[in-house]
Amino acid sequence: MAQITYSPPAKEAARLLGARIRLSRKERRWTVGQLAERVGVTEGTLRKIEQGKLSVSLGAALEAAVLVGVPLFDQDPARRTLEMGRVEDRLALLPARTREPRLTKNDF
Repeated sequence: MAQITYSPPAKEAARLLGARIRLSRKERRWTVGQLAERVGVTEGTLRKIEQGKLSVSLGAALEAAVLVGVPLFDQDPARRTLEMGRVEDRLALLPARTREPRLTKNDF
């Protein structure tokens, strides 16, 4: 399997999300084990999430954030639904598949 190289902004975003999750967990006075159990992961995985490691499951990281109250996108469900509709509308205007352009031979 090839090693993925992450950009500095991706690394920074993961570290920030992890730090927010850790802060919110501590403010709730939950242990790593308590949150890990709620998320359905091991304590080691939860520690990786809090450290901002990009090797963890996106779903696990997002679930941890939701459980401790870290805001994801807009907090208003109606606004999230509206935004999702806008994105889906824009996607509907684009081709269903993206292909690399074919090289055309101009042998004349």
